[in-house]
Amino acid sequence: QVQLVESGGGLVQPGGSLRLSCAASGRDFSGYTMHWHRQVPGKQRESVAFITANGATTYVESVKGRFTISRDNANNMFYLQMNNLKPKDTAVYYCNVVAEIGYWGQGTQVTVSS
Repeated sequence: QVQLVESGGGLVQPGGSLRLSCAASGRDFSGYTMHWHRQVPGKQRESVAFITANGATTYVESVKGRFTISRDNANNMFYLQMNNLKPKDTAVYYCNVVAEIGYWGQGTQVTVSS
């Protein structure tokens, strides 16, 4: 059974940092682009960043310079390092990979508040 499981969310003050992890199991995703998305209730899910199989990265403008996406293919793990967090970053964050079908994790809540 293929699973993506996110972890690392939580409550953090503005300016703080969190590192999200996505543990993939059931198949090898090293040859696929991995995505991080986020969603605020009542709004569309937004693509935050993605990393290709060869390590090229792309970010939405609002997180450039603050977030870093990375992958550890040997362990089938994917990460999102989030620094200088702002209240507008508050959302549920999901990891995603599109293979023959799309796989999604269950999401992890990130709340940025003082």
